[in-house]
Amino acid sequence: MKHSFHSLQGRLWLGLCCGAAALLMSGCHHHTQVAYQPPPPPPARSYSHHADNAAATPAPSIDLHAEAAQEPRGFFDNTSGRPVFTETGLASWYGTVYHKRAGADGTIFDENDMTAAHRTLPMGSTVRVTNLATGQQVLVRITDRGPFAPGRVLDLSMGAAKAVGLYRMGVGKVKIEAFAHSTTDPAGKWCVQTGGFKSEDDALELKAKLLRRYRTAKVTEFEGPTGYWVRIDPPLRSKTEATEIADWIGEPNPAALPYLVRID
Repeated sequence: MKHSFHSLQGRLWLGLCCGAAALLMSGCHHHTQVAYQPPPPPPARSYSHHADNAAATPAPSIDLHAEAAQEPRGFFDNTSGRPVFTETGLASWYGTVYHKRAGADGTIFDENDMTAAHRTLPMGSTVRVTNLATGQQVLVRITDRGPFAPGRVLDLSMGAAKAVGLYRMGVGKVKIEAFAHSTTDPAGKWCVQTGGFKSEDDALELKAKLLRRYRTAKVTEFEGPTGYWVRIDPPLRSKTEATEIADWIGEPNPAALPYLVRID
């Protein structure tokens, strides 16, 4: 009888321990469960060996002459001289959403090509991009406009981001050097783009104010991936007119973020 009592007592104790362990394990599982996030796809094209290395391990620069030789004649400007424009700031990248869609220069955007978006450099300009964290470099051609995010100066294609080591980081500090590019209008054609508004009503309200103030200008509103945007093209599309409009936009709508954008 004593043996049965102790046996029953042991089984009860074992059951309590197992129950407590199960509760403890289920509680831990509840707090540590995370959604599965697949890794980024592997790099494409012949630049795969330049894909991101660890940020702490600087990688050798890409052979810019070999890169230029892979592209069609005239794709890149002459980079033997000194850059005519230099800028340092944050670069990001874009790809899948815009893949196979027309860029601002009218060409079809390929996320694997060595291209980039800049707000003011002439379309077709050649830019040498240096990742300041690793020293990696790549040549890109300006084919689009952007980025339209505060504090960013360049949007790389996915392929260019991989080549210069910014793909996994997403955003990184770079130095951009643009080389002389011949255009039909060296002064450029300019417009102002502002947004992105969360509400379409806010965009339409700003559009109405702009139309009342600049009756001869062309004003359009449109929806983009980050909200609703308003673009105004001055009558002469001069940089002076565009600068005046950008300065004024902040008065009726301080929340707006006007960007001066070169059209050509």
